[in-house]
Amino acid sequence: MALTFRPNMKAKAMTLDISFQPMRVLIDGHDSDGRLILADSQLAAVIVRLDGETHNPEHKGQWYLEAGFGKCTIRVAPLFRTPEEAGAWVEQTLMRKAV
Repeated sequence: MALTFRPNMKAKAMTLDISFQPMRVLIDGHDSDGRLILADSQLAAVIVRLDGETHNPEHKGQWYLEAGFGKCTIRVAPLFRTPEEAGAWVEQTLMRKAV
């Protein structure tokens, strides 16, 4: 009798290892608190905390996608409440199948 391996189709999809590296970002003298977002040790995005006086007060303290790489390159950059929320967006974007 032969045994056959059948993958568990209900198993959770593989996830990426999302990590953050604090980095000062030089942008016109403000908005310098940044994070590099790494997906499986590869640079996927750079986010910057909005703290400059020129920003809408309701956006102050939120995180802005300053640069995205690969699938994270988009035209209209989103805002995030936390770096972790940005990391979840990066993972979701990278795991999305190409259309």
